[in-house]
Amino acid sequence: MNKLISTKLAGNLLLGSLGLLAVFHILVLLSIIPADIVWGGAMQNSTTSLFPLEMISLFVTLLFAVVIAAKAGYIKAFRFQTAVNIGVWVVFGILLLSMVANFASGVAFENLIFAPITVVLAFCAYRLAIGK
Repeated sequence: MNKLISTKLAGNLLLGSLGLLAVFHILVLLSIIPADIVWGGAMQNSTTSLFPLEMISLFVTLLFAVVIAAKAGYIKAFRFQTAVNIGVWVVFGILLLSMVANFASGVAFENLIFAPITVVLAFCAYRLAIGK
């Protein structure tokens, strides 16, 4: 596993992907990207529910980015290193759950695009979590 991908590369891939995901959520909030391709297609007619859910998604994405940046060494965690290590495992777990949800979704876009991406991101999070 250690020879397959470095922790630095895994961290950089995660940070780049989380940055793109943050932009994606902003575009959904601005109605540039249609809401029917997120949340399993459940937000087609409910713009009042979309805003808080997308804001939570954006916040969690940014929180994940901070945790990943700290683990990758871009942010000094000092006495919070244990919390960062736990946080990376939480990111890995949530990515696994997200992967299952994407594969189970009835929206083709989530099945074909987001599910494979989530598999790669979960792998990167696992690599980062087991790294020093």
